[in-house]
Amino acid sequence: MGFAPLDPILHNQLRLAVMSLLVAVDSADFNYLLERTGATRGNLSVQITKLKEAGYIEVTKSFKDNYPNTACRVSAQGLRAFEAYVAAIKGYLGK
Repeated sequence: MGFAPLDPILHNQLRLAVMSLLVAVDSADFNYLLERTGATRGNLSVQITKLKEAGYIEVTKSFKDNYPNTACRVSAQGLRAFEAYVAAIKGYLGK
């Protein structure tokens, strides 16, 4: 029995952290993700873009109190990919 391949989009520490945070909430803004992950603004921005381009998250840009606000939420495709990734990891662990 072989190991299931791990999704290269999710097999990145920061992208996995972002997805883990987003599956637990309806939506989260950039500052919340920044605070919870401890990432730099630039790195978080790049990883959010990669997740968006993969179709794993939806990003909405707006203004909140005259400041730009970026909100992220997991897409249906992203949730399926995350669940498959978790199942693959469990397979690696023999669970």
